[in-house]
Amino acid sequence: MNTKAKRRFQTPHTFVILVALIVIAAIATYFVPAGEFVRYDDPVTGRTLVESGSYHTLDPRPFSFLKIPGAVYRALVDASDIVTFLLIIGGAFELVNETGAIHAMCKRLSKSFKGRELLVIPLFLTLFSIFGTTMGMSTEVAIFVPIGITLAHSLGLDKVTGTTMIAMGAATGFTAGLLNPFSVGVAQDIAQVPLFSGIGYRAFILVVLLITDTIYISWYAIRVKKHPEKSIIYGEPEDDEFIVDNTGDDTMTRRQAAVLVILFASFALLIYGLMCWGWYFEEMAAVFLTMGVACGFVNGFGPNKVASVFGQGAKGIVVGALIVGIARGIEVVLSDAMVIDTVINAAANLVSGIPQSIQCVGMFLAQTIVSFLVTSGSGQAAITMPLMTPVADLVGISRQTAVLAFQLGDGFSNSILPTSSSLMGYLVVSKIPYSKWLKFMIPLFLIWTGLGCLFMLGAIAIGY
Repeated sequence: MNTKAKRRFQTPHTFVILVALIVIAAIATYFVPAGEFVRYDDPVTGRTLVESGSYHTLDPRPFSFLKIPGAVYRALVDASDIVTFLLIIGGAFELVNETGAIHAMCKRLSKSFKGRELLVIPLFLTLFSIFGTTMGMSTEVAIFVPIGITLAHSLGLDKVTGTTMIAMGAATGFTAGLLNPFSVGVAQDIAQVPLFSGIGYRAFILVVLLITDTIYISWYAIRVKKHPEKSIIYGEPEDDEFIVDNTGDDTMTRRQAAVLVILFASFALLIYGLMCWGWYFEEMAAVFLTMGVACGFVNGFGPNKVASVFGQGAKGIVVGALIVGIARGIEVVLSDAMVIDTVINAAANLVSGIPQSIQCVGMFLAQTIVSFLVTSGSGQAAITMPLMTPVADLVGISRQTAVLAFQLGDGFSNSILPTSSSLMGYLVVSKIPYSKWLKFMIPLFLIWTGLGCLFMLGAIAIGY
């Protein structure tokens, strides 16, 4: 008897997922009322804030499906800064990889950590949490991912482990926000809470989250090391640029040593520029473009070779860079239809209407929902804190706790949202499909969310 083989389910391409989300957003504009808050410029801080209680409805303006292709184009234009930045990262790191310096360094490190491979995970998580919790590192994490992946491969771990031990460290530090000026700093300023006050409880949150991350990622790494087929990217084509051959001589040439000096000097300059000079994409791109070209010349490449290798690197990251841009289309659709403020207003009203015993948890979950629409931490603070601050006063929750609800709701969601430029940035560099990433990340996100609820209840219990 002839039987037809069942067609195996194919995971949708990230383009398909994003376009589907854009279509869903467009459909939602036919049902969600249009509305907006009154906004004003704060003369003290110079920020554009919203006036509490000023929400009002507008005439419906549903987004036409015929305009979706144009929205995708506008999204790419709006995201041109990060798209260009990622292309430059791709070209620059291709030049660095071509020198073999990172591979040589990772071969030495792998011998140092032989038999203690899992020690690398908490070390990298802690290191990058420091960057995240002080300078608010988020999008910039993409530049360090190639080193993490290469080291992970040299230790017999998969590139998901290499990516997460860097990206989750930065994300955890950003969320705890001990001295993060871009989220906690802005939110506390708007809520009129002393800048970076309450640091003790946030330090406790950081430690708990780092322990949680270490256990989860180590569990995954051990599982995959024993059974490689259990990797979430098993069967996906592997990139030779991240593969390290641990056999043979591990001698590092003088040229490779010079390349590493340029590489880490560039990282140091970047971190200082971000923290002290207010650098952003233009300055970061300039540093990495210079770094890549300098590494190529130091390694003995001629101008034509440098240009060719840079082009290959940029070419390899084009699809991922387009994904980052297209993801912005969801926000474009919702903004044009003027429904974002409606959702934010509904979330604020929801918090004030739930039982008092769990209002703090409701505030955290409401901020998580809002972060799906407004992915910028400082942008979300500017919109929601003028609304959540009076809600907190009304229901008897401290403003410090309201800030905590914002930072946790904003920080956790950045690791799963396709509209998050930081997430899509390091997925582009690591070349991990978004759908595969969700398979790894959703359980950890749910654990984080559960902990977030406990952190909020703990804040009430200690009178935070």
